[in-house]
Amino acid sequence: MITSNSELVTTSRDFIAVLVPQGDKVHIPEGTECHITQALGGSYTIYIQGRLFRVDGMDADALGKEQVAGPELPPDASDEDVEKLVWDQMRTCFDPEIPVDIVELGLIYECEIHQEEDGQRNIDIQMTLTAPGCGMGDILVDDVKAKVSKVPTVKNVAVELVFDPPWNQGMMTDAAKLQLGMM
Repeated sequence: MITSNSELVTTSRDFIAVLVPQGDKVHIPEGTECHITQALGGSYTIYIQGRLFRVDGMDADALGKEQVAGPELPPDASDEDVEKLVWDQMRTCFDPEIPVDIVELGLIYECEIHQEEDGQRNIDIQMTLTAPGCGMGDILVDDVKAKVSKVPTVKNVAVELVFDPPWNQGMMTDAAKLQLGMM
């Protein structure tokens, strides 16, 4: 998994990473040599001794990278502003092995935003995977939940993994197809 594009770094502190594709949380100690194989959407994929791990952007400093600031809304944000920011957050979610975000891949089937009387919002998302047996399901669902939950005024995020209709390459945007060499 080490490529000419990967960057060798030594971790500067302990942190927790997620083992890909199992989804297990693993302690990575300070002083560990690793290769950053992907740095997209504010999170990182690292390679250590034959295994891949997902590192949250909040732990970017442990890799010598700058932490990503959370999303912000103006005080007078409209429902449309919130919806745009929710979609922008989903565009920061990537499969650790595919350099295209899940929105461009066509994995988001539905995103409904419900505002409560107190101004807080509940988000219901239906998404799929490129293949029903994909081991990244739990990791991607957790990533979507975590990133959408950071949107101001969002109280709850529910992400349902569905497989009907089955995903196919025709659901990808033209930009995604071009980036993956399918056009």
